[in-house]
Amino acid sequence: MRILLVKPHPQLLIAKRLQEGFLHLEPLELEIVAGGVPAEDEVSICDLGVENKPLRKFHEQLKMINPHIVGFTGYSSQSAMVKKLAKMSKEYDPSVINVAGGVHATIIPADYAVDGIDIIVRGEGGTTFREIVNRYKRGQTLYFGDVSLSPKDPDFQKKAEMPPPEFPPVHDIPRPRRDLVQRSKYFCVWTSAPENRLDTMFPRTASMRTSTGCAFNCSFCVVHYIMRGKYLQRTPEDVVDEIAQIKEDNIYFVDDETFLNKKRMTDIANLLLEKGIKKKYISWARSDTIVKHPELFRLWKETGLGLVYVGLEAMRGSQLDNYNKRTNVETNRKAVSILREIGITLHASFIVDPDFTVKDFVSLEKDVLDLCPAEVTFTVFSPAPGTELFQKHKKDYICDPFLFYDCMHTILPTRLGLKKFYEHFGRLSSVALRANPLRVNKVRVPRKEVLKVIYRGTRYIFALRNMYKDYTLDTK
Repeated sequence: MRILLVKPHPQLLIAKRLQEGFLHLEPLELEIVAGGVPAEDEVSICDLGVENKPLRKFHEQLKMINPHIVGFTGYSSQSAMVKKLAKMSKEYDPSVINVAGGVHATIIPADYAVDGIDIIVRGEGGTTFREIVNRYKRGQTLYFGDVSLSPKDPDFQKKAEMPPPEFPPVHDIPRPRRDLVQRSKYFCVWTSAPENRLDTMFPRTASMRTSTGCAFNCSFCVVHYIMRGKYLQRTPEDVVDEIAQIKEDNIYFVDDETFLNKKRMTDIANLLLEKGIKKKYISWARSDTIVKHPELFRLWKETGLGLVYVGLEAMRGSQLDNYNKRTNVETNRKAVSILREIGITLHASFIVDPDFTVKDFVSLEKDVLDLCPAEVTFTVFSPAPGTELFQKHKKDYICDPFLFYDCMHTILPTRLGLKKFYEHFGRLSSVALRANPLRVNKVRVPRKEVLKVIYRGTRYIFALRNMYKDYTLDTK
């Protein structure tokens, strides 16, 4: 049978600017789903985010493949586009089976109870989709348990209101089919340069998942809700075996928190060193993990870890308490110092609250410059769809809370007004460029790439400052 797996393109300009300029990772979730498809079946992946004319490309793929099943993934901000693409799929062939999965399907499955979507997958798609394909070939019902739902099921509403299902054991999850995408399209801007020189700032970068979930429950995050508080980890041997098979020299660990288990990560690093596997890595880590286990990060520096994303969120204690971060400002400062001493580049992420005043923005600018040199990015605090906080604020939203939930657009009222808020929000990124390691450390990079970064950075900041205009697309 023939299967087409689809990842929607971003609808809002700021996401497009980010993807085209600084970070575009492969559709790992679809590669994992494809990995579960039986070998005798034909499976294709269509990542519309890399296409100049995505809707035309999708229609071309339908005509060329003539699929029996079309599978869609998507975040809440992409849910409207998933519905649109599903409708296009049905218009092309009414007999096709449309399957919607991903984060939005997991947390708010009822939103996908529309005419164009036949099956809604909750939780891990790799194992569930494999069973859907096998059932299709056997002529069996495609909805089963609490992981594969159908709006036609009399018990659908009851099942849709249940918490997300338990995830399967990690050893049951398929390995990703990396061969199904055009790998040259995927990259991450790289600023870690121990020798003060980079052959390229835009190396091809593979994505990899070594664990799923997180042991913490920050108020702005939906992960603990999706995973029901579980933190599932692959074995060191399994992780190292996959790393050895990845062709790219640069790997981005997309775990929600990679380093929570010191022993596991120590074993992975030692295995990589023993086998002589030489790669460069980017990962996420909490500041308290870094402070608690600095020796682990020294070991990983030797292994090839060049850059760590740390959700500092704030350098003011009251804000950290509001986010239920379970850390403090002193820990943040220590983590920054440790990474600097080890020689691992810091990528610090901060949260901007819609209630920020001008004084709050100015204070954050100072905090950013104090981190220099470091990569620094910003998100806007927004309640995650599906969480209690999301329900608490349901009467406060100023826009479609799904479409605009991208952690860049506020879905709550701002104290300063949208135009002034985003004027300061854009300025933060301008200030962050002054703290960037490439600039501060005077790293030698290809001249053409310097010009490319300046051009892309200018377009990105301009888009940030003008985000207030996006709200005319869908306002209440």
